[in-house]
Amino acid sequence: MGISVEDAATDTGVHDLRRRLAGEPELRGRIRTDGSGPLPAGAMGLATDALLAVLEPGGVVTTFAAGLVTWLAARRTECTVTVTRPDGTQITLTATRIRNLTAQQRAEFVREITAALDESGPERE
Repeated sequence: MGISVEDAATDTGVHDLRRRLAGEPELRGRIRTDGSGPLPAGAMGLATDALLAVLEPGGVVTTFAAGLVTWLAARRTECTVTVTRPDGTQITLTATRIRNLTAQQRAEFVREITAALDESGPERE
């Protein structure tokens, strides 16, 4: 799965997320940086950094979703994370939406993200 981070306040979001996810024992070795890095001097446009996640269905996907929700909830800046499944399906999450959820709502949100990312599950609309 590909993971991109957009954070207008900082360009370290993708690296912060990688550190957070790599701290989970079940995710160690499954998350790596994949991106173009900084733009050369004089280039126009945005630098694009991304993460790649190698996840199997089940518990690892749940751990990934929980780590993602926890990281977004702790963000003090406006931040958007887009996860792209190998089939092209995209799931986009924002810090604003997650920050205001109760613990119970966050747990339900983790279940929804897990279902959306779990490629072995039934197709969702």
